[in-house]
Amino acid sequence: MPDRIVLYTAKICPFAQRTEIALHEAKAPHVQYQIDLQNKPEWYAPKVNPASKVPAIAYGGPDVPPDQPSPESVKLAESLILVEFIADLFPESGLLPADPVQRAQARFFIDGVSTKLLPAWFQYSQGKASVEEYYKAVEHLQALLPAQGFAVGAYSIADVAIAPFLARARVTLLNDLGGYPQGEGPKVLAELTSGSGRFARFGKYFNDLLARESFKATFDEAYITERYKTRYANARQA
Repeated sequence: MPDRIVLYTAKICPFAQRTEIALHEAKAPHVQYQIDLQNKPEWYAPKVNPASKVPAIAYGGPDVPPDQPSPESVKLAESLILVEFIADLFPESGLLPADPVQRAQARFFIDGVSTKLLPAWFQYSQGKASVEEYYKAVEHLQALLPAQGFAVGAYSIADVAIAPFLARARVTLLNDLGGYPQGEGPKVLAELTSGSGRFARFGKYFNDLLARESFKATFDEAYITERYKTRYANARQA
């Protein structure tokens, strides 16, 4: 039986949601503590994560309140590391494929998310690059998808890595928030998710990810939408 897990997280953060999804998939008993990223507790950096970011996990140690973390617990951070840590703690979750080839494929897919999709999205959503640059990153990942199922067939760490970012892209595009030309967001979302045309396979994958119970249980769309409306309020101002 794994030791006590305390997750330090924030609803707004896609990186933190990765860890929440993994814990949900693993059916892992844990305690969650929400960190206000605009007003972080003074104890958080010195006692949990010196980088002062979420997610972070305090593993093991005595049963103490999350806001009084024990020096006896092991502190771990960085979302992709935590996702694999949870997959290792709970191998029955199937998050880490047993087959070495599929494991490598999952990690290669994650690399594409980190080095291609996310940079392209951030540039596009801020109005600093055309949508075609973002589409190229999506096509890279679409080419890696099998004919059916998730990124490597069965649900895995690869899907955990991408789902929170696609969900937030959906909120941004659906509500036409961002620095790209006004009115373009809903059109781009339809292109990506219709399940036909250029992104037919990716659209099916996109929708399957967001229908997953572990995703739905860890995503507060109303909260994210309101926060994003504030974040992007002046995105199109010169």
